[in-house]
Amino acid sequence: MRGTGRLPASAEQGPVPMSALLTIEGVSMRFGAYQALDGIDLAIQQGEFVALLGPSGCGKTTLLKSIAGFLKPESGRILIDGQDISRLAAHHRPLNTVFQNYALFPHMTVLENVAYGPRRQGASRAQAATRARDALDMVGLADFGARYPREMSGGQQQRVALARAIVNQPKLLLLDEPLSALDLKLRKRMQLELKHLQARLGIAFIFVTHDQEEAMTMADRVVVMHAGRIEQVGAGTDIYRRPATQFVAEFIGDANFLAYTATDDGALVLDAQGLRVPHFPQPAVARGLAVLRPEDLKLCDAADAMLTGKVTDVINVGSHSMIHVDIGAQTLVARHGGIAPTGLHGGAQVALAFAPQNLHLISGQP
Repeated sequence: MRGTGRLPASAEQGPVPMSALLTIEGVSMRFGAYQALDGIDLAIQQGEFVALLGPSGCGKTTLLKSIAGFLKPESGRILIDGQDISRLAAHHRPLNTVFQNYALFPHMTVLENVAYGPRRQGASRAQAATRARDALDMVGLADFGARYPREMSGGQQQRVALARAIVNQPKLLLLDEPLSALDLKLRKRMQLELKHLQARLGIAFIFVTHDQEEAMTMADRVVVMHAGRIEQVGAGTDIYRRPATQFVAEFIGDANFLAYTATDDGALVLDAQGLRVPHFPQPAVARGLAVLRPEDLKLCDAADAMLTGKVTDVINVGSHSMIHVDIGAQTLVARHGGIAPTGLHGGAQVALAFAPQNLHLISGQP
């Protein structure tokens, strides 16, 4: 946890960008020859829950550390409430950070850990203890103040770290993959707890993760990053249904890519078996890629077939099954609800169909 105070008078003034709480303008950073951040522009509103999502090395943690004040960008500005904080030390910024390893003091009790921030800000011991108890109550640990971190589970330690981060009521909370060390069931439970806590507090959260399901579960908006740049920003469902690039389509869920050629009469001709999709509703460039999500590709009767092929793999995962079908030039994946139909196995011939409106066109090299 770092920084909780008010902005000092020395903070540089900048133009107030609409009503944004946090504004990032043209932020870039290099580590030697490596371009970690490349002209990042982003605005975050008060009370928003925003996820920075991307693979390792995409720049999401570097961006978070730049906001926190642990790294200094080579160019660009970072503003909170219109004030340029780019040159402020981390401990002067009106925000807190929750780390992957919780960063709790092992020699202090839980209550003392949480009260540490208020004490540093000048609160009396009694005032700090009261605020710490309130924060612990917010995260469901009202009766754990006398314990030491070593006496608590990973999920409980994570809640202590959250209580310590919110006790001083920062304007912004930064979370650097704080759930990554937890097992799957606990992580899913903590995702919902974090979402509900953020809604109660009304504090803006910026959450770094490489897990697209985690981002879509919690965030109001998802910022997809790749190679130091922002690929797309939007609600998780919008990004999933309408990815801006091939990278986004591949990173957010599973996707089939079908090369197409647009005709003068408004149809699409897919390279896959020469399938013609007439009267396509979406404007299309002459040549590109159509994204088709596996759940939108259905097994069907031969009379309704749009594509045909041979099953190569059937993967049953309980709630659904993934059926891999070789259609000649490529393999497509269809998601079937529940266990795969009886008798469906490798080598079986199947018919496939989809609704044309479920094709989403992107630019890309077929």
